[in-house]
Amino acid sequence: MKRTKVRVQVQSASIYMDDKVILLGETVIKKWKIPTGQTLNLRFGSFKHDVKVASSQQPLALRLSDSLASKMGLTGGRQLCLKYSATSRTLSIGPLIGVMVSRVFSSSPDRPFGTITAFCREMTDACEEHGAFVYFFTPDDISPRSDTVKGYTYSGRWIRNSFPVPHVIYNRLTSRRYENRPVVQQFIQNAKLHHHSSIFNEKYLNKNEVFDALRKEASLHIYLPESHLLRNAQLLKGMCTKHATVFLKPITGSLGKGIVRIRRQESGSYVCHYAGVNGTRKQAFPSLTAMVQALAGKIKTRRYQVQQGLNLISVGNRPVDFRSLVQRDKTGQWGVTSIVGRIAGNHHFVSNLARGGTLCPVKEAIARSNAANKTNAAARLKRASLLIAKGIESQINGHFAELGIDLAMDTAGKVWLLEVNSKPSKDDNTSLQADRKVRPSVKQVVQYARYLAKF
Repeated sequence: MKRTKVRVQVQSASIYMDDKVILLGETVIKKWKIPTGQTLNLRFGSFKHDVKVASSQQPLALRLSDSLASKMGLTGGRQLCLKYSATSRTLSIGPLIGVMVSRVFSSSPDRPFGTITAFCREMTDACEEHGAFVYFFTPDDISPRSDTVKGYTYSGRWIRNSFPVPHVIYNRLTSRRYENRPVVQQFIQNAKLHHHSSIFNEKYLNKNEVFDALRKEASLHIYLPESHLLRNAQLLKGMCTKHATVFLKPITGSLGKGIVRIRRQESGSYVCHYAGVNGTRKQAFPSLTAMVQALAGKIKTRRYQVQQGLNLISVGNRPVDFRSLVQRDKTGQWGVTSIVGRIAGNHHFVSNLARGGTLCPVKEAIARSNAANKTNAAARLKRASLLIAKGIESQINGHFAELGIDLAMDTAGKVWLLEVNSKPSKDDNTSLQADRKVRPSVKQVVQYARYLAKF
């Protein structure tokens, strides 16, 4: 796509420059055939302003008055993409990206976004590299029909300012409670309808919704363990009779919270393991009926998915699964950015890092495991990831551009889907390559946002 990067310069208003005049390098003016001395529409996200362009000696610079820059939330030194439409006589700069986060910790000015502050800095660096501008805001910073948003941007330090509604909104809300607030939903609808903003990862996925949707794709059946929304005790009894191991998973749970593993013993008794922060709690029952009665309270107060247990590969008797990060790229196509192995911690049967799990390269995890078929394991995991992402796209209403897909492999080498997360973790210290300044996954988000905004 044709684009030009310009460096924003801000200067005090004078008799030669005010809010109605901007200066552009002669090179840029000639490349885009921008008329000088004529009224054009300057756009930056939802911001619109009539200006006249004058020529500057600096080839790749855009010079604005300080009062105009202030209205746009811009500071000097930013590098942005620029394009001109002769048809609409519009000069656009951007893309302007808004990242919606759950909360700000005002008592920690150096880490205002808690454990995702490093990710926010990475986003800022990636935007500078790719000619974009990013700010971060919370549900408390918005009003349903406003043309501006209060937010934070980084320029040597975190600065709070007012910004236009962005071209692209990246939803990083980590709570369904925040996501479902009326002000958030109204703001999103207003941004779409009135400002033509694009929003991606606009909602959480629940486990049952994912499996019900993917069952509609015949090509994905091979990856789906038997799963149902747990509606009654009879269904649980039927699954426990059919499968030696069954999992109960809260349909809106995350980080392994609340998962119950049920195992049938050769004697006909049952053992339940409950995932907890400090390890696994074990409880034995003499019969299926006794076990179901004991779980009745849980089933009544929370919605669960009941899922067929799998004989997963393991490393040193610790279960292994895989987290695949699938993202849309600079052309809008799905691609696998990374796949890592996750080895469960001691005394845990879930592999989440929050439960003591450790990351491991895929090849190493496979090599150390008890898998019978290790041939092309990484390629098979990648193929499953892409097919599942495309299945989500075709079967679930919503715009998704980044999915954390949890996969498993049984001891025979067959790949299975465990769950799909539309808000994969961005916490600090979760990368195998934590020393990288900007991770490929962060660059991918910025490049896709630039594609959405047509820059």
